[in-house]
Amino acid sequence: MSQQYRSRPLGSDVALSEAYDTALLDLDGVVYAGGHAIVHAVESLGSAREGGMHLAYVTNNALRTPDAVAEHLTELGVPAEATDVITSAQAVARLMADQLPSGARVLVVGGEGLRVALRERGLVPVESADDDPVAVVQGFGGPDLPWGRFAEAAYAISRGAVWFASNTDLTIPGARGIAPGNGAAVEVVRIATGAEPQVAGKPLPPMHRETVLRTGAKRPLVVGDRLDTDIEGAFNGGVDSLLVLTGVTDAAQLIAAEPRYRPTYVDRDLRGLLTGQPEVPEDGDGFRCGGWTAGVRGEAVVLDGEGDAIDGLRALCAAAWTHAGEGACGLDARKAVARLDL
Repeated sequence: MSQQYRSRPLGSDVALSEAYDTALLDLDGVVYAGGHAIVHAVESLGSAREGGMHLAYVTNNALRTPDAVAEHLTELGVPAEATDVITSAQAVARLMADQLPSGARVLVVGGEGLRVALRERGLVPVESADDDPVAVVQGFGGPDLPWGRFAEAAYAISRGAVWFASNTDLTIPGARGIAPGNGAAVEVVRIATGAEPQVAGKPLPPMHRETVLRTGAKRPLVVGDRLDTDIEGAFNGGVDSLLVLTGVTDAAQLIAAEPRYRPTYVDRDLRGLLTGQPEVPEDGDGFRCGGWTAGVRGEAVVLDGEGDAIDGLRALCAAAWTHAGEGACGLDARKAVARLDL
C-alpha cells in the first residue's frame, strides 16, 4: 500500500478479472462450504477463467491432497488440476524439510493431505509417539479425528519432538454452520504441553512463499472470506485482496477491522471478480458509495440513503476505517449494519 493504512475500499474501472492475472482463491467459505458449491461460485469462476484469469486455489485446510481437492472442484463444475491447488500441508512440509534431515520420522495428527505432502519432501509419517518421531505436525483432520491423536502429539512433544502446525484457524465453515478448525485442536495440545508450534499456513510467510513458488503469479489478487488469514496474508505479502461475505466474516467484523485486516475490495460473493469496483469518495463529513452515505456521529457509525447493501457496507468501512486510523474501530455500528440486508 502507498499509505500507512487503508482508509477505504478501493475502486476499479475494469473488472478485477482483467486487472489481475491470477486469483489466489481460498476454498472453504469462498468456493464451497460443507462440500457444496457456494451460490454464484461456479459460473463466476468459469467466466473469469474464460476471460484469461488464472485460477489457483490456496487453502489452509490440510485434510485432503491437491489431487482430491482438484477432483472435488471438477465435480462441482470448476475444472482444476492438482497443480492449481496449494495447501497448508504443502507449506508446512516445505518448512519442516528445511529444518529436518531427509528420512526424518514425523508424527502426523491430521489427514492424508499431510502424509502425502511429507512424503513428497522426503519425510516419513508415523502414527505413534513410540515410533521415535523427531517432529509432530498437526493439521485439520475432519470431524472424526480421534481424541487419542492429541495425546500422541502431547507425548511426543514432551519427549522433545519439534512441533509444527499447518495452520491455526480456530473455525471452519460448513454446510450446517461454523465448526471448530485446526486452531482449536492446536489449542488442546498447547494446553497439554505448554509448547508453541511453528505455523506455516495463512497469514504467515511460509504459505505466501509456497503460493508464489507454485503459481508464478505476477499480479495476484487474494480472494478470501477470513480477515485473520486471507486478508492478513495478503497484507503481509504486499498484494491486493478481495473479501467476499460468503464465509466467516460478517459486516460488523469488517467495519471494526484494524489495518492488517482491511481488504482492498469488498463484495458479496465471487461475482465481484467479474465487475469493476465503485469508488468511495468523501462526501461532506462522510463517505458516499452508490445511494448510501456513511459518517461518524458521536460514538456511532451512521448510514443514510438506500440502494445496494454492499455499497452501504463499503461506505461504512470508509467512515469507520478513516476514523480508526491505525487502530481498530470501536464505534457502535449495530444500527447501521441492521439497515443492510447482508
